[in-house]
Amino acid sequence: MSKNEALTMLKEKRQKCIVYTRVMGYHRPVESFNVGKTGEHRQRKQFTEC
Repeated sequence: MSKNEALTMLKEKRQKCIVYTRVMGYHRPVESFNVGKTGEHRQRKQFTEC
């Protein structure tokens, strides 16, 4: 079974995930960003602190 087949089978069980990020000292949902801020968010590098 491919990944796409598995996702379509489970489509009715899925729910929307809201991603938050810290901007200027407070947390904001990424979906409310304008075009420029959304592009900037995609370019950020993710890291895990040891």
